[in-house]
Amino acid sequence: MITYVSVGLLALLSLSIPVGIVLFLLGFGIDFFFSSFPLIRGLGQMVWSSSNSATLIAIPFFVLLGEILVRSGVATRTYAALDRWVSWLPGGLVHANIATATMFSATSGSSVATAATVATVAMPQAEKLGYDPKLFSGAIAAGGTLGIMIPPSINLIVYGFLTQTSIPQLFLAGLVPGLGLAFAFIVAVAIICTVRPELGGERRVFSFSEMMNALVHLLPIILLFAMIIGSIYNGWATPTEAAAVGVAGAFLIAGFFGGVSFQMISDSLYGTVKITSMIMLVVIGASFLNFTLASAGLGQELEAFLSNLGLSPFGTILVIVMIYIVLGFFIETLSLMVVTIPIIVPLVVEQGYDPIWFGILMIVLIEMALITPPVGLNLYVVQGARKSGNMSEVMLGTIPFVLVMLAMVAALIAFPQIALFLPEALK
Repeated sequence: MITYVSVGLLALLSLSIPVGIVLFLLGFGIDFFFSSFPLIRGLGQMVWSSSNSATLIAIPFFVLLGEILVRSGVATRTYAALDRWVSWLPGGLVHANIATATMFSATSGSSVATAATVATVAMPQAEKLGYDPKLFSGAIAAGGTLGIMIPPSINLIVYGFLTQTSIPQLFLAGLVPGLGLAFAFIVAVAIICTVRPELGGERRVFSFSEMMNALVHLLPIILLFAMIIGSIYNGWATPTEAAAVGVAGAFLIAGFFGGVSFQMISDSLYGTVKITSMIMLVVIGASFLNFTLASAGLGQELEAFLSNLGLSPFGTILVIVMIYIVLGFFIETLSLMVVTIPIIVPLVVEQGYDPIWFGILMIVLIEMALITPPVGLNLYVVQGARKSGNMSEVMLGTIPFVLVMLAMVAALIAFPQIALFLPEALK
């Protein structure tokens, strides 16, 4: 059955069939070939139960929040402000890519949206100032992945929904690894550009007054993040309510900078409907597929496979990490999450591991999948914004950042408190 699911998934995705439809088709195939009773009779109930959750309402709110910030021009001003603060480092404007991606990750909740935002704003600067296209575009693709780690994260909301773990605790757990990855990206770029200065372009130094004046464009994003996260951890709002508060805050910021118009609102709502529909189709399709997989006995089959290997809990985690790395080459990230979580997470918990810690470990592996070919979505987003050059340049540019992510995976396995320190301290 595992072979059928893997081959079927790759074959259907290669036909450019939408991911959500692929998941439904696989579920129908498992029902027909592997089930002794008609599972399709439970389709209506599965569609309803998998989408009837107040938690999932946070997804369109966070998507709308990001859409408002992007389409109102706030992203462009934020990028210009961060340019004044970080371009003195070896690597120059490459650091502004990472810093801007980090700030928008703290509000948008989506890696693809973050990468698209930064790429649209930054790429004209790269061509004008003569930056190395590989490192510059690779930094944008890698920085965009932080959108699913730094809270509020749509993927962490989905993980919490599927595993029934605390979303506020997951948000706290993702904060230190997310900021740690951002810092490690900046250090990696600085080292590379110190060794090979020609890759980093011009280092620009701005006056202190210019840096301070730029803060007016950074403080609103910082305050918006503090408002969203603070309202959750002070008990003033649930994640869903905080997302609604964030949308109101983003609208006020856009209005303050004169970015509100009928066209902006219309485009933001249209973009939100498209992105949310895609996410929910994947979630619902994966729920039906997981239902058929469980009913056909795949969970027991996989559990028996891992048990027969005779591995220790540490060895089991290493095997699971390798599985995610390999699958990440071929399967879209949200699909990879929702298909594997109901099967893998119970096995991990049985081995004595914390589900919140594993959620953060999984997110790092999912981030890696976003920038590894052939299916890494951020690679295509950045290449689309470039409008010139080869995809291979973007792929080569992400190699240093993939190595940083692998180092973070090793650090999380060796030192779980990197993820668990904040949730335990603030319980």
